[in-house]
Amino acid sequence: MRTGDRRDEIVRMATTTGLASVEELAFTFDVTASTIRRDLARLTDEGRVARTYGGAMALLAHPELSVRQRTLEGFVEKVAIARWAASEVKSGETILLDAGTTVGALAHEVRTVPQLTVATTGLTALHELAGSESVHVECLGGTLRHLSQGFVGPLTEAALERMTFDRVYLGADGVTPENGLCEADLQQTRLKELMIRRAAEVYVLAHSDKLGRSPFHSWVRLPSRWTLVTDNRADPGLVAEFTKRGAHVVTVDPDQD
Repeated sequence: MRTGDRRDEIVRMATTTGLASVEELAFTFDVTASTIRRDLARLTDEGRVARTYGGAMALLAHPELSVRQRTLEGFVEKVAIARWAASEVKSGETILLDAGTTVGALAHEVRTVPQLTVATTGLTALHELAGSESVHVECLGGTLRHLSQGFVGPLTEAALERMTFDRVYLGADGVTPENGLCEADLQQTRLKELMIRRAAEVYVLAHSDKLGRSPFHSWVRLPSRWTLVTDNRADPGLVAEFTKRGAHVVTVDPDQD
């Protein structure tokens, strides 16, 4: 069986069985476990499967969208959220920006803040800040995750351990009151939890369609006090539940000039 056909079959099997171990897949396709691990790594990078503990894998019920695909998703809401978030940033601060389109929109809004230091794991934010002469930029490089256009891995984590921040601004694939931030893989959740630990104040930027969503099975635990910035289409019941669990919820009006 050709490599591409085998990988397609792995995705098909995951659709029907839900979970499959590396050993089971190696036996099924008569290949080595290392070959299956390479298959799973490629399929994970492509957003077709997600890895779990114990060498198992699970099909992504809602395939992860690339940054390019997300650009126009909730665009007006993202701009309004970014503008509010930028209003909190003060001259002389050091802030940390996640990867993603909403946080990228925030980077656009803070380009002219004087004496600002921005550290980021996201190419979107780097692109927005590359031409700004008033912002000092630190790139937290590592392994590039192509779908999210963000850096992850041990090099990124090592860089974060050497800095602290006044504020961190995070994006997410979904946000729930019970579990926190939902992401496509555990490498992302580990990084975001480290980002949270290094910052004095934590902000999550998420338009209303992401609230209550849990498209994947990897989660980021949030601190007891944090700020959720969303738009005014957010379900009032969800807003109340977030508030009950300690979040400060800000809802912005996308139609307001």
